[in-house]
Amino acid sequence: MSENSPYTPPSAAVADAAVGYGDIRIFSLSGRLGRVRYLAYGFVVALVGQVLLGLTGGMGMTLSETESISTLSLIGMGVIYIAMIAISVMIAVQRLHDLDKTGWLYLLFLVPIVNIIFGLYVLFAPGTQGANRYGNPPPPNSTGVVIAMWLLIIVFVGGILAAIAIPAYDGYVKKSQEIQLQQQQ
Repeated sequence: MSENSPYTPPSAAVADAAVGYGDIRIFSLSGRLGRVRYLAYGFVVALVGQVLLGLTGGMGMTLSETESISTLSLIGMGVIYIAMIAISVMIAVQRLHDLDKTGWLYLLFLVPIVNIIFGLYVLFAPGTQGANRYGNPPPPNSTGVVIAMWLLIIVFVGGILAAIAIPAYDGYVKKSQEIQLQQQQ
């Protein structure tokens, strides 16, 4: 009996094209960035920027005996703000590339009310599957990226809960103290 049956499916040397992953370049306007990385990298940029701004402002306050040192501190803070904005733009453009959109749509973040809707779209819309006109898909998320994303969620949700719970707790404490004072009289 022949090994090649006429009923077997044809075989070829062509394998499924393995989808390569694009490089992650934070300081670039090219490439793609997924949702989790966009959220995590944005959080890290904001956190590092705020720490640097605090240190620069604090140094300027402690060393402000002369006017030139406080001016130098303000210039340093301005440079930090510009760097934060530039990196945020690069990250957002890469996220838009993952959605197969042009980076120029970033300008929609400057339009009031539209920026809220557009920001939610950029944050929650899934990227295109496979390669698009901006390159290969981003690689799977590393553990550090996932941890940074969860830290952001915990800080955000924890902040909202604290903003609600602390004033409510203070109100309860004041009411209980008033009731105790009334009972003592």
